[in-house]
Amino acid sequence: MKALEINNLSFKYKDSDKLILDDLSFSIDKNEFVTIIAPSGTGKSTLFRLILGLLKPQKGNINIEKEGNKNIIGYMPQKDSLMPWRNILDNTAVGLELNGHSKKAARRIASTYFEGFGLKGTEKSYPHQLSGGMRQRASFLRAIVNNPSILLLDEPFSSLDALTRRKMQAWLLELCQRQNNTVFMITHDIDEALLLSDRILICTELPYKNLKSIDVNIERPRNYETTLSSEFIELKRAILNVLDSLEENKGGM
Repeated sequence: MKALEINNLSFKYKDSDKLILDDLSFSIDKNEFVTIIAPSGTGKSTLFRLILGLLKPQKGNINIEKEGNKNIIGYMPQKDSLMPWRNILDNTAVGLELNGHSKKAARRIASTYFEGFGLKGTEKSYPHQLSGGMRQRASFLRAIVNNPSILLLDEPFSSLDALTRRKMQAWLLELCQRQNNTVFMITHDIDEALLLSDRILICTELPYKNLKSIDVNIERPRNYETTLSSEFIELKRAILNVLDSLEENKGGM
């Protein structure tokens, strides 16, 4: 079953003649974790905005699996974007409120996730009182609490320091292996992509037209020892070769 289908999608901004997506097609299966890797400034976040419905394509369509009678998408941006005037419980419950739950019911549902997300005891705290890693956990909970058809993660740990980033990657790895969500993630970190993903999509030409798909056939459960395996290193080398080819092609444009 497909959680997301992109069919012949083309897009350019109104004030530009330059296409960002050109007849792009791909799909993501239900419960699959897929990561897209491409150079900065090439349109990855634009693709997310199209999936979220914030932009309209010139051509093509996007189909998202429905939960009940709704297309529910969870979205986690690069920065946590928590509302400073709301405590952590109210921040994580806001999506439930927007989907029709009363404030009391939204708080009750969100609170059941706090222990599993390592947030127990922070319910009455405000964002400025938490570390960057804890705020990102709260942001992730806010994205997942509505039981979305698909989670969009836009470089979720890029604003964190290296040590906190590594801890958060390990946390997300364990969480996704336990909950088996459908996830579509943007990252520039090849190790992060290989550690977390079932499949990696790599931009091979600009504008986005064809994405090279690489299966990450590394046994789960994974941990940081996995990054030292010969399978991991070989896949990383293959991805670097594809990205190097793209950079060479850009230089000749």
